[in-house]
Amino acid sequence: MLHHPEFDPIALRLGPVAIHWYGLMYLAGFALVYLLGRWRLTRGHTPELNTRDLEDLIFYSVLGVVLGGRLGYVLFYKPGYYLSHPLEILYLWEGGMSFHGGLIGVILVMVLFARKKGLSFFQVSDFIAPLIPLGLGAGRLGNFINGELWGRPSDVPWAMVFPQSGSDLPRHPSQLYELGLEGIVLFVLLWWFSSKRRPTGQVSALFLIGYGAFRFLVEFTREPDDFLGLLAGGMSMGQWLSLPMVAFGVALLFFSANRQSRSPR
Repeated sequence: MLHHPEFDPIALRLGPVAIHWYGLMYLAGFALVYLLGRWRLTRGHTPELNTRDLEDLIFYSVLGVVLGGRLGYVLFYKPGYYLSHPLEILYLWEGGMSFHGGLIGVILVMVLFARKKGLSFFQVSDFIAPLIPLGLGAGRLGNFINGELWGRPSDVPWAMVFPQSGSDLPRHPSQLYELGLEGIVLFVLLWWFSSKRRPTGQVSALFLIGYGAFRFLVEFTREPDDFLGLLAGGMSMGQWLSLPMVAFGVALLFFSANRQSRSPR
């Protein structure tokens, strides 16, 4: 039986300032997005964009991730609680972020950015989509270091005891599953797919399908939030939020392919 190492969540102290591993993982994630974006620009991907555009996109996407992620958590997971305690919406240091909310925040940023640059939304999103998975993977590594978002009890050989769960039951290390699937596998898939010219919108579609499908599968091993439990159909909130992503991604994949085939040659 494996035991979670119980890392100190504080990576570094600079006088009264404590730098947490989770914050460093966020920083590493955005740094990876920047470096990969620079590489794509040097290879001629989306020639309408330049390094300054990439920097602006990342800056405003940070705001989109934080604000969207927090509001998504408030609305999707605990609306009743925050309706009674509205000031606690601002207590970001207490945790509580939603990937799906953060995605909506980034989508709004890209809509405004594309309008400003005179580009279509999917020209921007197709450029950004392959850059996201490794950033997501860094976040999941941060979850594992913190010993949070642990999995359901299991007897698989690699099951791990998470003392933070309040029990001695061995559990799936679901954070590492997400790191592997939503981070590494999805990155490789999107990087390969986007290396060749594709109809506009297809790279974005594959991101939605890939993330939604991987998240849906991993949720079967992830412990549902204790205040929410499983919802209709025995599925978690994460699964219900992932289904529309997959559905929209499949529709976008076929729509973009059909539009390309009908365009004049």
